[in-house]
Amino acid sequence: MERIKKEHNVLAMSPKNEPVLRVASGSTVVFETYDCFTNKIKNQTDLFGSIGWDSINPATGPLFIDDAEPNDILRIDVLDISVVDQGVMVTVPGLGVLGDQIQEERTKIVPIQNGEAVFNDRILIPIRPMIGVLGVAPAEEEILTGTPGDHGANMDCNRLVQGATLFLPVHVPGALLAMGDLHAIQGDGEVIVCGVEIPGEVTVKVTVIKGRSFPVPLLEEGDAIMTIASDKLLDDATKTATKRMHAFLTDELQIEFHEAGMLLSILGQLRICQVVDPLMTARMELPKWVLAKYDYRLPVS
Repeated sequence: MERIKKEHNVLAMSPKNEPVLRVASGSTVVFETYDCFTNKIKNQTDLFGSIGWDSINPATGPLFIDDAEPNDILRIDVLDISVVDQGVMVTVPGLGVLGDQIQEERTKIVPIQNGEAVFNDRILIPIRPMIGVLGVAPAEEEILTGTPGDHGANMDCNRLVQGATLFLPVHVPGALLAMGDLHAIQGDGEVIVCGVEIPGEVTVKVTVIKGRSFPVPLLEEGDAIMTIASDKLLDDATKTATKRMHAFLTDELQIEFHEAGMLLSILGQLRICQVVDPLMTARMELPKWVLAKYDYRLPVS
C-alpha cells in the first residue's frame, strides 16, 4: 500500500502543484496528516496568533491518479481514519459566529480516551473522525486549502467519515488529490471555527469514473446521499445544494421535474456543513432507499 508522508503538503489547491506520488486508478493510498495548525499547538499556552496563517490547513499531497482527465469524476472511498490521542480547540477574536464577542485567544487541549473526547470532567463525547479538507486541483486558479468550492477542499462536512464515498470533478490531468484538517468530532456549522482538531491518517481508494456526469461534489455516507455546495452567502449555498440534488433526481433517476421537487420537499434534509470559512457550505441529504426504488447505483468504476 502506498503512503504519503505529512511533510509532503500544500497550502493551496493548484494545477501547478507537483505531485508527490503517482498511482493507478483503483489504488489504495494512506495520507498522513497534520492537524489544521500543522501540529504547532501542543498545550494550552500555545495560541493561534503565534502560528501564522502560512501554517493553517496543510493538505497532504497532491496525489496524481493515472488516467484521470478533465471531465472525469474521481471516486474517493474513505476506508479508514485513525487519529492520535490528543486534539486541540481554540477561540480567536473575530473568528467564528461568536468572534465579535471574544476578547482574548484561548486554547483547549482535548484528550482522546477509549474512543471519547474528554471535553471536561462531566462531558465525554464519542469521537467520529472526519476529514475537513479533501479536494482536487481547480482548472486554472490557485485556491487556498482553507476555502471550499466545487473542487472540494475545506467543506468541513461531518459526514465525510470512515465508510463514506466522495465524488469530485476532475479538472486537470491526474486530478491532484490532497487532504488534511482532520477532526475527532465536529458539529454542523463548526461555529467557533474549529472542531476537535487532530493529526491522523486517512486510507482511501481512488477510482476514475469515465463517461458519467452528475452533480459533484456528491457524498454517499450511511443511509444518505448528499449534494454539497459552497458560496459567499449561506442562502446561496443552500439553494445550489438543493438544485443539484433536484438535478440528480431529474437527470439520473429520470423523475419528472415537479415530482422531483415535491419529493425533495418531503424527504430532503437541508443541512449546514460550516459557516466559518471564506465560503459557507451546505448539503442536501436524501435517503439512499430512493435510489434503490429506481434501481440506481452510483458508479464504482
